[in-house]
Amino acid sequence: MNAWASIQRTLDYIEAHIADEIQIEKLAGIAHLSLFYYHRLFTRLVKKPVREYAKLRRLARACRSLADKGNRILDVALEYGFGSHETFTRAFKGAYGLTPSEYRNNPVSLSHFDKPDLLLGLAAIDEGAPLVSDGLVLEINRKTLGEPVRFLGVSEQIRFEMGKMLGERPGVSAPGEVWGRLFKSIRGIPRVPGGRMLGVCYRGDAPEGHATYFAGAEVGQAAESRGFASWQMPAREYVVCAFEAESFGRLTDSLGKAMKFTRFWLKKRGLAADGFFPEIYYQNSPELAYMELWVPFRPRENRAAAGLSENFP
Repeated sequence: MNAWASIQRTLDYIEAHIADEIQIEKLAGIAHLSLFYYHRLFTRLVKKPVREYAKLRRLARACRSLADKGNRILDVALEYGFGSHETFTRAFKGAYGLTPSEYRNNPVSLSHFDKPDLLLGLAAIDEGAPLVSDGLVLEINRKTLGEPVRFLGVSEQIRFEMGKMLGERPGVSAPGEVWGRLFKSIRGIPRVPGGRMLGVCYRGDAPEGHATYFAGAEVGQAAESRGFASWQMPAREYVVCAFEAESFGRLTDSLGKAMKFTRFWLKKRGLAADGFFPEIYYQNSPELAYMELWVPFRPRENRAAAGLSENFP
């Protein structure tokens, strides 16, 4: 068993025993590693110490129960392994910047620390070959967009934390808040019938340490802006990572995983994302949730020359 698989087994165990007290000696035994080396390898691969990771995963799972006002906050805390209301509140505020009561009374979109699939980093996937990971089906192909596609919507400059990707930075989700603004005003957008929705992060004119996030709906090239922000997806070649899941919630929860896998796929082929990372959403059927990442790319060696970071967007 390779080192990544050893750590993945313990990630699966933590998820299956999310409310239990973490016995690191037991996890090290599951991984067939010494206690010292298990600690070291886990932190390097997961980017969090074991107990911190387990706490963040408990919080992520607890948020689902917390959204139901029929569940008492104390009961949610105990269900997910927090010893008291106070312990839960302290951990929640430390991760998300607000208390469970504040979140329940004024719901906002939150980003969570996802359970990683470390074995995706070992997968050798060819174009057009589906890959299954924790109920998520991914498939990568290259496609050329012959004509630009225009979107109208809303945008906002958001803080960008270097070195951390989606699924690694718990807190209030700035992109989620942008989507919330879009849905409140979307009836005013002259949408293309059956058209797509798009979310995209790019530098734009954002100041240092920030990025621009745009969320919008597909419109015709001649459509009036009507006070909405406009973003155009350029005609060029893209690497398209298509992925589907059993529900839309599961799909969006897996967005960070799909982004990481796409970056890995590009890196293995000497390529890098070229400045923006569009998420394309389709009108999904009740039986299937489906979306695509359309990633413009360039030869990897040219990225540093362009002054772009591997972690952006």
